[in-house]
Amino acid sequence: VQLVESGGGLVQPGGSLRLSCAASGFTFSRYVMSWYRQAPGKERELVATITSASLMTDYADSVKGRFTISRDNAKNTVYLQMNSLKPADTAVYYCYAERRSYSLTYWGQGTQVTVSS
Repeated sequence: VQLVESGGGLVQPGGSLRLSCAASGFTFSRYVMSWYRQAPGKERELVATITSASLMTDYADSVKGRFTISRDNAKNTVYLQMNSLKPADTAVYYCYAERRSYSLTYWGQGTQVTVSS
């Protein structure tokens, strides 16, 4: 099982980034997918979630209206489009897969996002 994030980097405040998470080794389409983030000295927090058939999405209040989660089950990939980035968005962003009925969960290795001028 692998979850491989990409797309992180350094961006100026107000800029945009698109994170991708490529999944392999499990039936991606049956999993709820989420993005979490962890800033230095802080606990990991949930950023956004999307259900298996993209019927529902949910966001942390701090990113609503700025971030969009989406998925392509044909490509086994989940995305996080991040717009109007703020320094407070600086963190390591992690991809997370969960199949609740089987208590199966997987984490990616994380990708660094730094918002700074």
